[in-house]
Parts: sequence; structure tokens; C-alpha cells
Amino acid sequence: MPFLPNERVALFIDGANLYSASRNLGFDVDYRNLLEYFKRQTRVIRAYYYSAVLETEEYSPLKPLTDWLAYNGYALVTKPAKEFTDSTGRRRVKGNMDIEIAVDMLELADKIDHAVLFSGDSDFRRMVEAVQRKGVRVSVVSSVRTSPPMVADELRRQADDFLELAEIAAEFTRRQTEPRIRGNTMRNTPAEPYADPHDVA
Repeated sequence: MPFLPNERVALFIDGANLYSASRNLGFDVDYRNLLEYFKRQTRVIRAYYYSAVLETEEYSPLKPLTDWLAYNGYALVTKPAKEFTDSTGRRRVKGNMDIEIAVDMLELADKIDHAVLFSGDSDFRRMVEAVQRKGVRVSVVSSVRTSPPMVADELRRQADDFLELAEIAAEFTRRQTEPRIRGNTMRNTPAEPYADPHDVA
């Protein structure tokens, strides 16, 4: 692992992106084990989890996960998801957290030595470059083993290290699931974050 025992590390988890990657690889994330895994490697000072929440529902299926994270070592960052109807008349939900992740990472850059970004989105390349100029190492956690790959080439090249999610998944797998079939719009677990499928990579 590309970590030093005493460096100050912050985790920045794009919930929708990690969910999509893990489902495509056929497993569910155990967030308690994920945090403990990184704490065994290094000194984690913050673990941020980002997710859009649909507020029009009386009860959000994402709430059990976000409540648990908030009480178990994660800094939870949410915002209202936007609901709309697409050109085919289908109900869609969009919730992009890129700006929130970028602002938090840049604000924290002077207080950490290493940032770990759980996303493969190419939009983060410029942010990663800016944080690196402040002396912070950046590792990206995503996957090239999905089809198509979840991580953009330009983000992978910009990062100091790339951690293949499939190779470390055994450390924090909750249970094995069937790999997600593309085109399936059903919510496969009660904790699926909202995301625009076009925002994944």
C-alpha cells in the first residue's frame, strides 16, 4: 500500500461512484471494515462520505446508511438530489457531488499529507493537480476491471497512486452479490446512492 504510518490522511468517498464500482465488481461495501482497513495502514484524520438525498420521499432508502455513517466515524456531506423526467418520460434522479468534494479537499489540503479519492471521474483531474501543487499526495481508488473501466485514464495518470478496487475489496466486502446488469434501473439495495449514470466516469 502507498501509505506511510504517520502521514495525515483523509478519505473522500463519492458514494454513488463507489456504489456503482462495487456493484459492477459484484460486492457490497462494509463501511466499518473500509475505515478500519485504512486506519491499519496509516493515520486517518477524516473520512468524508458524499451523497445526494432525495427529499421528496417521506422515507429515503438511503437514510439507514447515512445515519450509520454519521455515527461511526464518517463526516457525512449531503445535498438534495434533483428529480426530473427525461425525454422518454422516465423518472430520473440526479445528484452530483463533485463541487462538494473539490471544495473540501482543497480546504483540507494544508492539514493533510495524503488524500484518498474514491472516484474515477475525469472531472477531478484538475482538482487532484491543484492539491498536489500544495504538497499533498493523492491516491485514487476505482477500477479498470469493470466494463467499461470506472476510472478515466487522465485521472489515473494524474494521481500519485492508483488503487484497484477489486484488489483490496476483500478487506471490506460485506457480502458477495451478483454483478450488476447494465440497463437495470431498479435500486438493487436499500442504500444505493443517487447518481446520474453519465457522472460515473
